[in-house]
Amino acid sequence: MKLLGIEKVKDGKYLKSYELTYLNKKGREKKYEIVSRSEIAGPEDLGTSISGLSLVVICEDRLLLLKEFRMGINREIYNLCAGMLEPGESVEECIERELYEETGLKVKRIIDILPPSFAAVAFSDVKTRIAVIEAEGEFSDHTSENEQIQAAFYTKEECMRLLESAEFSSRCQIIAYFFTKNAFSELDNW
Repeated sequence: MKLLGIEKVKDGKYLKSYELTYLNKKGREKKYEIVSRSEIAGPEDLGTSISGLSLVVICEDRLLLLKEFRMGINREIYNLCAGMLEPGESVEECIERELYEETGLKVKRIIDILPPSFAAVAFSDVKTRIAVIEAEGEFSDHTSENEQIQAAFYTKEECMRLLESAEFSSRCQIIAYFFTKNAFSELDNW
């Protein structure tokens, strides 16, 4: 596969659409559409920008899940607390801000911040980080008028039941699954 060119198709407020032209393995041209949060000037820019993060949040052997309405699918799903980095903001500052905005909780400690990973490789070059944190405090709503989020902590048993019957984002589903299998039990104070 050889990338021949990149053309911006649309410049939206949060996402930019691009059409990539490839030479496939049989030597034929193939058009491929992607979205990005970044400005892509050339092939060297694909997948280089880190745009946000997802939070794996625990508190006293419970996992934070957000039940939130997502406009892109027109329904509520279970998701992780997540958000975009603001210009000049550190990862740690983004963790604190997003946790507070979406739940009202505060960071008790940051357990780990994973290296950046691709969020949706089938249609985007978006890279994000995953942070594992311990939270404290009381729930309160600080979301924008365009967000509908119900935050709650769930036990392993409650997560097992939700995995059987509820809809999830893929990252959240895999985290909830491994949480129910005690995959995080080796972390300090879990």
